[in-house]
Amino acid sequence: MKATLLYIFSAICVICGLVSCSDDNQSDLQLAGNCMVENISLDHYEGTADMAQRTITVRVPQNYRTEAMKVTGLKVSDGASCNITEGQILNMEAAKTIHVQNQDVYLDWHLFALADEARIDQFVLNDIYTGTIDQQNKTITVYVPASVDVTNLTPSIQSAVNDTIFPASGSAQDFTNPVKYEVNNRTAKCTYTVTVYSISKPKALFVGSAATMNDLDGEEKAACQWMLANVPNSLYASFADLRAGTIDLSDCKVIWWHYHVNGGVDGHDIFASKATDALNAKNELRKFYEKGGSFFLTRYATNLPSFIGVTGDDEWTTPNNCWGGDESSAELCNGPWTFRIFDGQDSHPLWQNLIKGDNANEVYCTDKGYHITNSTAQYHIGSDWGGYNDYNVWTNRTKAKVLGVGGDGAIVAWEYPAQAGKGGIICIGSGCYDWYSYTYEAGYTENYHRNIATITQNAFNYLMK
Repeated sequence: MKATLLYIFSAICVICGLVSCSDDNQSDLQLAGNCMVENISLDHYEGTADMAQRTITVRVPQNYRTEAMKVTGLKVSDGASCNITEGQILNMEAAKTIHVQNQDVYLDWHLFALADEARIDQFVLNDIYTGTIDQQNKTITVYVPASVDVTNLTPSIQSAVNDTIFPASGSAQDFTNPVKYEVNNRTAKCTYTVTVYSISKPKALFVGSAATMNDLDGEEKAACQWMLANVPNSLYASFADLRAGTIDLSDCKVIWWHYHVNGGVDGHDIFASKATDALNAKNELRKFYEKGGSFFLTRYATNLPSFIGVTGDDEWTTPNNCWGGDESSAELCNGPWTFRIFDGQDSHPLWQNLIKGDNANEVYCTDKGYHITNSTAQYHIGSDWGGYNDYNVWTNRTKAKVLGVGGDGAIVAWEYPAQAGKGGIICIGSGCYDWYSYTYEAGYTENYHRNIATITQNAFNYLMK
Protein backbone atom coordinates (compact mmCIF):
# COMPACT_ATOMS: atom_id res chain seq x y z
CA MET A 1 0.00 0.00 0.00
CA LYS A 2 1.51 3.34 -1.04
CA ALA A 3 0.67 6.99 -0.88
CA THR A 4 2.16 9.64 -3.12
CA LEU A 5 4.80 11.89 -1.62
CA LEU A 6 4.38 15.47 -2.71
CA TYR A 7 7.47 16.96 -4.25
CA ILE A 8 8.61 19.80 -2.13
CA PHE A 9 9.46 23.04 -3.75
CA SER A 10 12.23 25.30 -2.51
CA ALA A 11 11.70 26.76 0.92
CA ILE A 12 13.50 29.40 2.86
CA CYS A 13 16.50 27.52 4.25
CA VAL A 14 18.33 28.09 7.49
CA ILE A 15 21.78 29.50 6.97
CA CYS A 16 24.31 27.24 8.62
CA GLY A 17 27.61 28.60 9.93
CA LEU A 18 29.13 32.02 10.27
CA VAL A 19 29.39 34.50 7.38
CA SER A 20 32.94 34.65 5.99
CA CYS A 21 33.87 37.31 3.43
CA SER A 22 36.85 37.46 1.05
CA ASP A 23 38.92 40.53 0.27
CA ASP A 24 36.62 41.45 -2.60
CA ASN A 25 33.67 41.61 -0.18
CA GLN A 26 32.03 38.47 -1.62
CA SER A 27 30.50 35.90 0.77
CA ASP A 28 32.11 32.46 0.84
CA LEU A 29 28.74 30.83 1.74
CA GLN A 30 27.25 28.55 -0.90
CA LEU A 31 23.48 29.14 -0.75
CA ALA A 32 22.27 27.79 -4.09
CA GLY A 33 21.34 24.25 -2.97
CA ASN A 34 17.83 22.96 -2.27
CA CYS A 35 17.13 20.91 0.88
CA MET A 36 14.18 18.81 -0.23
CA VAL A 37 13.18 15.26 0.66
CA GLU A 38 11.80 14.22 -2.72
CA ASN A 39 10.65 10.81 -1.54
CA ILE A 40 11.11 8.39 1.32
CA SER A 41 9.59 4.99 2.07
CA LEU A 42 9.71 2.74 5.11
CA ASP A 43 9.10 -0.99 4.60
CA HIS A 44 7.92 0.05 1.09
CA TYR A 45 5.20 2.36 2.51
CA GLU A 46 5.76 5.80 1.00
CA GLY A 47 5.51 9.02 2.93
CA THR A 48 3.28 12.04 2.36
CA ALA A 49 4.68 15.50 3.02
CA ASP A 50 3.09 18.50 4.69
CA MET A 51 5.13 21.36 3.27
CA ALA A 52 3.80 23.98 5.70
CA GLN A 53 4.67 21.94 8.79
CA ARG A 54 7.78 20.29 7.27
CA THR A 55 6.56 16.85 8.28
CA ILE A 56 6.47 13.54 6.42
CA THR A 57 3.95 10.89 7.43
CA VAL A 58 4.23 7.23 6.48
CA ARG A 59 0.85 5.51 6.83
CA VAL A 60 0.92 1.84 7.83
CA PRO A 61 -1.85 -0.70 8.51
CA GLN A 62 -3.60 -0.98 11.87
CA ASN A 63 -1.46 -2.66 14.57
CA TYR A 64 1.62 -2.56 12.32
CA ARG A 65 4.88 -2.94 14.28
CA THR A 66 6.96 0.20 13.83
CA GLU A 67 9.90 -0.37 16.20
CA ALA A 68 12.23 -1.59 13.39
CA MET A 69 11.28 -0.14 10.01
CA LYS A 70 13.71 -0.22 7.10
CA VAL A 71 14.33 2.80 4.88
CA THR A 72 13.49 1.17 1.54
CA GLY A 73 13.62 4.35 -0.53
CA LEU A 74 15.16 7.80 -0.09
CA LYS A 75 15.85 10.69 -2.47
CA VAL A 76 16.88 14.23 -1.51
CA SER A 77 17.74 17.26 -3.64
CA ASP A 78 20.62 17.01 -6.08
CA GLY A 79 23.86 17.69 -4.28
CA ALA A 80 22.28 17.34 -0.82
CA SER A 81 23.03 14.84 1.94
CA CYS A 82 21.12 13.81 5.05
CA ASN A 83 21.58 11.96 8.34
CA ILE A 84 19.41 8.99 7.27
CA THR A 85 20.50 6.50 4.63
CA GLU A 86 18.69 3.95 2.50
CA GLY A 87 18.75 0.53 4.17
CA GLN A 88 18.94 2.02 7.67
CA ILE A 89 16.66 0.52 10.37
CA LEU A 90 14.62 3.10 12.32
CA ASN A 91 12.57 2.76 15.48
CA MET A 92 9.48 4.69 14.38
CA GLU A 93 7.61 4.41 17.66
CA ALA A 94 8.84 8.00 18.04
CA ALA A 95 9.30 10.67 15.36
CA LYS A 96 12.68 11.03 13.66
CA THR A 97 14.35 14.18 12.36
CA ILE A 98 15.73 14.15 8.81
CA HIS A 99 18.50 16.75 8.59
CA VAL A 100 19.07 17.69 4.93
CA GLN A 101 22.10 19.83 4.06
CA ASN A 102 23.14 21.25 0.69
CA GLN A 103 26.33 23.28 0.69
CA ASP A 104 25.88 25.87 3.45
CA VAL A 105 22.13 25.60 3.95
CA TYR A 106 19.96 22.99 5.68
CA LEU A 107 16.41 22.10 6.61
CA ASP A 108 15.05 19.68 9.20
CA TRP A 109 12.05 17.46 8.43
CA HIS A 110 10.11 15.42 10.99
CA LEU A 111 9.29 11.86 9.96
CA PHE A 112 6.33 10.01 11.51
CA ALA A 113 4.89 6.51 11.11
CA LEU A 114 1.12 6.64 11.61
CA ALA A 115 -0.94 3.48 11.90
CA ASP A 116 -4.47 3.47 10.52
CA GLU A 117 -6.85 3.89 13.43
CA ALA A 118 -10.62 3.87 13.56
CA ARG A 119 -11.47 5.75 16.74
CA ILE A 120 -14.17 8.04 18.09
CA ASP A 121 -12.66 10.69 20.35
CA GLN A 122 -15.77 12.62 21.38
CA PHE A 123 -19.51 11.99 21.17
CA VAL A 124 -21.96 14.74 22.15
CA LEU A 125 -25.75 14.66 21.82
CA ASN A 126 -27.64 17.86 20.96
CA ASP A 127 -24.40 19.80 21.70
CA ILE A 128 -25.14 19.30 25.42
CA TYR A 129 -24.79 15.73 26.65
CA THR A 130 -21.27 14.34 26.38
CA GLY A 131 -20.77 10.60 26.18
CA THR A 132 -18.25 8.62 28.21
CA ILE A 133 -16.13 6.52 25.85
CA ASP A 134 -14.70 3.12 26.74
CA GLN A 135 -12.07 2.67 24.04
CA GLN A 136 -11.20 -0.88 25.06
CA ASN A 137 -14.75 -2.22 24.81
CA LYS A 138 -15.83 0.26 22.11
CA THR A 139 -18.86 1.50 24.05
CA ILE A 140 -20.19 5.02 24.56
CA THR A 141 -22.54 5.84 27.42
CA VAL A 142 -24.58 9.04 27.56
CA TYR A 143 -26.73 10.14 30.50
CA VAL A 144 -29.55 12.60 29.86
CA PRO A 145 -32.35 13.98 32.03
CA ALA A 146 -35.68 12.18 31.71
CA SER A 147 -37.24 15.28 30.14
CA VAL A 148 -35.08 14.84 26.99
CA ASP A 149 -36.68 13.09 23.99
CA VAL A 150 -34.31 10.18 23.28
CA THR A 151 -36.14 9.33 20.04
CA ASN A 152 -34.66 12.35 18.27
CA LEU A 153 -31.10 13.17 19.35
CA THR A 154 -28.40 14.58 17.09
CA PRO A 155 -24.79 13.53 17.71
CA SER A 156 -21.67 15.59 17.08
CA ILE A 157 -18.77 13.18 16.63
CA GLN A 158 -15.04 13.85 16.65
CA SER A 159 -12.86 11.03 15.36
CA ALA A 160 -9.35 10.13 14.25
CA VAL A 161 -7.91 11.70 11.08
CA ASN A 162 -9.35 10.26 7.85
CA ASP A 163 -12.12 8.34 9.62
CA THR A 164 -15.50 7.82 7.98
CA ILE A 165 -18.44 7.11 10.28
CA PHE A 166 -21.87 5.63 9.68
CA PRO A 167 -24.39 6.87 10.72
CA ALA A 168 -22.71 10.21 10.10
CA SER A 169 -22.10 12.96 12.61
CA GLY A 170 -25.06 15.35 12.60
CA SER A 171 -27.57 12.67 11.60
CA ALA A 172 -30.45 12.53 14.11
CA GLN A 173 -31.13 9.11 15.62
CA ASP A 174 -33.60 7.30 17.84
CA PHE A 175 -31.65 6.18 20.93
CA THR A 176 -34.49 4.30 22.60
CA ASN A 177 -32.29 1.24 22.03
CA PRO A 178 -28.49 1.13 21.64
CA VAL A 179 -27.21 2.44 18.28
CA LYS A 180 -24.14 1.03 16.54
CA TYR A 181 -21.64 3.33 14.78
CA GLU A 182 -19.27 1.87 12.19
CA VAL A 183 -15.89 3.60 11.89
CA ASN A 184 -13.52 3.00 8.96
CA ASN A 185 -10.02 4.28 8.29
CA ARG A 186 -8.25 2.52 5.39
CA THR A 187 -7.19 -0.83 6.87
CA ALA A 188 -8.80 -0.12 10.27
CA LYS A 189 -12.43 -0.59 11.17
CA CYS A 190 -14.45 -0.99 14.34
CA THR A 191 -17.97 -0.60 15.71
CA TYR A 192 -18.98 1.47 18.74
CA THR A 193 -22.23 0.81 20.60
CA VAL A 194 -23.88 3.96 21.96
CA THR A 195 -26.32 3.61 24.85
CA VAL A 196 -28.36 6.52 26.18
CA TYR A 197 -29.74 6.37 29.71
CA SER A 198 -32.58 8.63 30.82
CA ILE A 199 -32.23 9.62 34.46
CA SER A 200 -35.23 11.13 36.20
CA LYS A 201 -33.64 11.22 39.65
CA PRO A 202 -29.82 11.25 39.68
CA LYS A 203 -27.94 9.70 42.58
CA ALA A 204 -25.01 12.08 42.15
CA LEU A 205 -24.56 15.45 40.51
CA PHE A 206 -21.52 17.36 39.22
CA VAL A 207 -22.27 21.09 39.23
CA GLY A 208 -20.63 24.06 37.55
CA SER A 209 -21.29 27.45 36.01
CA ALA A 210 -21.16 26.22 32.41
CA ALA A 211 -24.43 25.45 30.63
CA THR A 212 -23.09 22.03 29.57
CA MET A 213 -20.28 19.73 30.64
CA ASN A 214 -18.58 20.34 27.30
CA ASP A 215 -18.26 24.04 28.17
CA LEU A 216 -16.31 23.40 31.37
CA ASP A 217 -12.59 24.18 31.38
CA GLY A 218 -10.12 21.31 31.06
CA GLU A 219 -9.63 20.75 34.79
CA GLU A 220 -13.33 20.69 35.68
CA LYS A 221 -14.28 18.71 32.59
CA ALA A 222 -11.75 15.94 33.30
CA ALA A 223 -13.18 15.55 36.80
CA CYS A 224 -16.77 15.53 35.54
CA GLN A 225 -16.02 12.96 32.85
CA TRP A 226 -14.53 10.67 35.47
CA MET A 227 -17.68 10.93 37.61
CA LEU A 228 -20.04 10.17 34.74
CA ALA A 229 -17.97 7.10 33.86
CA ASN A 230 -17.56 5.79 37.41
CA VAL A 231 -20.51 6.89 39.54
CA PRO A 232 -23.78 5.19 38.49
CA ASN A 233 -26.84 7.36 37.80
CA SER A 234 -24.86 10.60 37.79
CA LEU A 235 -25.47 13.77 35.78
CA TYR A 236 -23.96 17.17 35.10
CA ALA A 237 -26.09 20.21 35.97
CA SER A 238 -25.43 23.92 35.97
CA PHE A 239 -26.19 26.17 38.92
CA ALA A 240 -28.83 27.75 36.68
CA ASP A 241 -30.47 24.31 36.39
CA LEU A 242 -30.60 24.07 40.19
CA ARG A 243 -32.19 27.51 40.49
CA ALA A 244 -34.74 26.66 37.81
CA GLY A 245 -35.61 23.38 39.52
CA THR A 246 -35.10 21.33 36.33
CA ILE A 247 -33.19 18.60 38.22
CA ASP A 248 -35.09 16.36 40.65
CA LEU A 249 -32.79 16.08 43.69
CA SER A 250 -35.10 13.86 45.75
CA ASP A 251 -32.85 10.79 45.28
CA CYS A 252 -29.55 12.65 44.99
CA LYS A 253 -27.00 11.67 47.62
CA VAL A 254 -23.94 13.74 46.67
CA ILE A 255 -23.25 16.98 44.82
CA TRP A 256 -19.67 17.46 43.64
CA TRP A 257 -18.30 20.88 42.80
CA HIS A 258 -14.70 21.01 41.55
CA TYR A 259 -14.12 24.72 41.04
CA HIS A 260 -11.10 25.86 39.03
CA VAL A 261 -10.11 29.45 38.22
CA ASN A 262 -6.84 30.33 36.50
CA GLY A 263 -4.83 32.52 38.84
CA GLY A 264 -6.65 31.31 41.94
CA VAL A 265 -9.43 32.49 44.24
CA ASP A 266 -7.84 34.20 47.21
CA GLY A 267 -10.21 34.43 50.15
CA HIS A 268 -13.81 35.19 51.04
CA ASP A 269 -14.31 38.41 49.06
CA ILE A 270 -12.72 37.11 45.85
CA PHE A 271 -14.78 33.94 46.06
CA ALA A 272 -17.95 36.00 46.56
CA SER A 273 -17.15 38.09 43.47
CA LYS A 274 -16.16 35.19 41.19
CA ALA A 275 -18.56 32.40 42.23
CA THR A 276 -21.73 34.39 41.61
CA ASP A 277 -23.49 31.56 39.74
CA ALA A 278 -23.03 29.23 42.69
CA LEU A 279 -24.02 31.81 45.27
CA ASN A 280 -27.14 32.68 43.29
CA ALA A 281 -28.13 29.06 43.87
CA LYS A 282 -27.04 28.92 47.50
CA ASN A 283 -30.62 28.65 48.79
CA GLU A 284 -31.11 25.46 46.75
CA LEU A 285 -27.72 24.16 47.87
CA ARG A 286 -28.46 24.91 51.50
CA LYS A 287 -31.85 23.21 51.30
CA PHE A 288 -30.20 20.12 49.80
CA TYR A 289 -27.66 20.04 52.66
CA GLU A 290 -30.22 20.59 55.42
CA LYS A 291 -32.34 17.72 54.07
CA GLY A 292 -29.41 15.33 54.41
CA GLY A 293 -27.65 15.76 51.06
CA SER A 294 -23.85 15.53 51.09
CA PHE A 295 -21.21 17.55 49.26
CA PHE A 296 -17.80 16.75 47.83
CA LEU A 297 -16.06 20.11 47.46
CA THR A 298 -12.64 20.37 45.87
CA ARG A 299 -10.21 23.14 45.00
CA TYR A 300 -11.86 26.59 45.44
CA ALA A 301 -15.29 25.06 46.01
CA THR A 302 -14.07 24.48 49.58
CA ASN A 303 -15.22 28.06 50.24
CA LEU A 304 -18.88 27.07 49.86
CA PRO A 305 -19.70 25.64 53.34
CA SER A 306 -19.33 29.04 54.98
CA PHE A 307 -21.96 30.49 52.62
CA ILE A 308 -24.65 27.83 53.13
CA GLY A 309 -24.76 27.81 56.93
CA VAL A 310 -22.46 24.88 57.62
CA THR A 311 -20.31 26.97 59.96
CA GLY A 312 -23.23 28.82 61.52
CA ASP A 313 -23.52 32.51 60.84
CA ASP A 314 -19.78 33.00 60.34
CA GLU A 315 -19.14 33.36 56.61
CA TRP A 316 -15.53 34.33 57.31
CA THR A 317 -14.47 30.76 57.98
CA THR A 318 -13.39 30.30 54.37
CA PRO A 319 -9.81 29.05 53.67
CA ASN A 320 -7.33 31.78 54.56
CA ASN A 321 -4.36 30.70 52.43
CA CYS A 322 -5.15 30.42 48.69
CA TRP A 323 -3.35 30.72 45.37
CA GLY A 324 -3.06 29.13 41.93
CA GLY A 325 -1.39 29.33 38.54
CA ASP A 326 -2.63 29.38 34.95
CA GLU A 327 -3.22 26.11 33.11
CA SER A 328 -1.30 27.29 30.03
CA SER A 329 1.86 27.82 32.09
CA ALA A 330 1.37 25.12 34.71
CA GLU A 331 4.31 24.03 36.83
CA LEU A 332 6.28 20.91 35.88
CA CYS A 333 6.40 18.14 38.48
CA ASN A 334 9.93 16.74 38.65
CA GLY A 335 8.69 13.99 40.93
CA PRO A 336 5.63 13.04 43.01
CA TRP A 337 3.78 15.80 44.83
CA THR A 338 2.33 14.77 48.18
CA PHE A 339 0.50 15.87 51.28
CA ARG A 340 0.30 14.14 54.66
CA ILE A 341 -2.51 12.19 56.29
CA PHE A 342 -3.29 13.94 59.59
CA ASP A 343 -2.34 12.11 62.77
CA GLY A 344 -4.93 9.50 63.71
CA GLN A 345 -6.77 9.63 60.34
CA ASP A 346 -4.95 6.72 58.62
CA SER A 347 -8.07 4.55 58.79
CA HIS A 348 -10.41 7.17 57.34
CA PRO A 349 -12.21 5.78 54.25
CA LEU A 350 -10.83 8.64 52.15
CA TRP A 351 -7.27 7.28 52.36
CA GLN A 352 -7.85 3.62 51.62
CA ASN A 353 -6.40 1.59 48.70
CA LEU A 354 -3.92 4.28 47.67
CA ILE A 355 -0.70 3.57 45.78
CA LYS A 356 1.96 4.08 48.44
CA GLY A 357 5.39 5.67 48.09
CA ASP A 358 8.42 5.63 50.38
CA ASN A 359 6.49 7.40 53.16
CA ALA A 360 3.36 5.44 54.08
CA ASN A 361 1.81 8.48 55.77
CA GLU A 362 2.00 10.60 52.61
CA VAL A 363 -0.69 10.83 49.92
CA TYR A 364 1.16 10.68 46.58
CA CYS A 365 -0.73 12.59 43.87
CA THR A 366 1.39 13.26 40.78
CA ASP A 367 4.19 11.78 38.70
CA LYS A 368 7.30 13.18 37.06
CA GLY A 369 6.42 14.94 33.82
CA TYR A 370 2.95 16.10 34.91
CA HIS A 371 2.05 19.82 34.71
CA ILE A 372 0.09 21.26 37.62
CA THR A 373 -1.41 24.66 38.48
CA ASN A 374 -0.94 24.06 42.22
CA SER A 375 -4.39 25.57 42.81
CA THR A 376 -4.69 25.66 46.59
CA ALA A 377 -7.36 26.64 49.11
CA GLN A 378 -6.04 25.70 52.56
CA TYR A 379 -6.01 26.90 56.15
CA HIS A 380 -2.77 28.30 57.52
CA ILE A 381 -2.38 27.32 61.17
CA GLY A 382 -0.25 29.37 63.54
CA SER A 383 -0.22 32.44 65.73
CA ASP A 384 1.71 34.46 63.12
CA TRP A 385 -1.41 35.27 61.05
CA GLY A 386 -4.79 34.09 59.85
CA GLY A 387 -6.80 33.75 63.08
CA TYR A 388 -6.21 30.02 63.73
CA ASN A 389 -3.51 29.66 66.39
CA ASP A 390 -3.75 25.88 66.51
CA TYR A 391 -5.86 22.96 65.30
CA ASN A 392 -8.22 23.14 68.29
CA VAL A 393 -9.03 26.78 67.58
CA TRP A 394 -9.69 25.89 63.93
CA THR A 395 -11.93 22.93 64.87
CA ASN A 396 -13.97 24.94 67.36
CA ARG A 397 -14.56 27.75 64.89
CA THR A 398 -15.23 25.79 61.70
CA LYS A 399 -16.94 22.75 63.28
CA ALA A 400 -14.84 20.54 60.99
CA LYS A 401 -12.33 17.70 61.40
CA VAL A 402 -8.80 17.70 59.99
CA LEU A 403 -8.05 14.86 57.52
CA GLY A 404 -4.89 15.96 55.72
CA VAL A 405 -2.16 18.58 56.06
CA GLY A 406 0.60 20.05 53.93
CA GLY A 407 4.30 20.03 54.67
CA ASP A 408 4.02 23.18 56.78
CA GLY A 409 1.03 21.85 58.73
CA ALA A 410 -1.60 23.79 56.77
CA ILE A 411 -4.98 22.02 56.62
CA VAL A 412 -5.54 20.78 53.04
CA ALA A 413 -8.30 18.17 53.55
CA TRP A 414 -11.12 18.27 56.07
CA GLU A 415 -14.61 16.99 56.84
CA TYR A 416 -17.84 18.44 58.17
CA PRO A 417 -19.42 15.29 59.65
CA ALA A 418 -23.08 14.56 58.97
CA GLN A 419 -25.20 15.45 62.01
CA ALA A 420 -28.69 16.47 63.09
CA GLY A 421 -30.20 15.26 59.81
CA LYS A 422 -27.81 17.34 57.70
CA GLY A 423 -25.45 15.87 55.12
CA GLY A 424 -21.74 15.29 55.39
CA ILE A 425 -19.13 17.29 53.50
CA ILE A 426 -15.63 16.30 52.37
CA CYS A 427 -13.32 19.15 51.31
CA ILE A 428 -9.96 18.86 49.54
CA GLY A 429 -8.10 22.11 48.94
CA SER A 430 -4.61 20.73 48.35
CA GLY A 431 -2.88 21.91 45.20
CA CYS A 432 -1.80 18.28 44.72
CA TYR A 433 -5.41 17.26 43.98
CA ASP A 434 -5.33 17.87 40.22
CA TRP A 435 -7.18 16.22 37.33
CA TYR A 436 -5.77 17.80 34.18
CA SER A 437 -2.28 18.34 32.74
CA TYR A 438 -2.33 20.48 29.58
CA THR A 439 0.70 18.54 28.34
CA TYR A 440 3.02 15.75 29.50
CA GLU A 441 6.79 15.60 29.31
CA ALA A 442 8.43 12.84 27.26
CA GLY A 443 8.53 9.56 29.16
CA TYR A 444 5.60 10.43 31.44
CA THR A 445 4.11 7.35 33.10
CA GLU A 446 0.84 7.42 35.06
CA ASN A 447 1.30 5.90 38.52
CA TYR A 448 0.66 7.97 41.64
CA HIS A 449 -1.74 10.25 39.79
CA ARG A 450 -4.21 7.36 39.80
CA ASN A 451 -4.63 8.10 43.52
CA ILE A 452 -6.71 11.15 42.57
CA ALA A 453 -9.41 8.89 41.13
CA THR A 454 -9.13 6.50 44.10
CA ILE A 455 -9.57 9.32 46.62
CA THR A 456 -12.58 10.58 44.67
CA GLN A 457 -14.17 7.14 44.49
CA ASN A 458 -13.57 6.75 48.24
CA ALA A 459 -15.28 10.09 48.86
CA PHE A 460 -18.37 9.06 46.88
CA ASN A 461 -18.56 5.65 48.55
CA TYR A 462 -18.32 7.30 51.97
CA LEU A 463 -20.72 10.18 51.37
CA MET A 464 -23.38 8.10 49.58
CA LYS A 465 -23.84 6.00 52.70
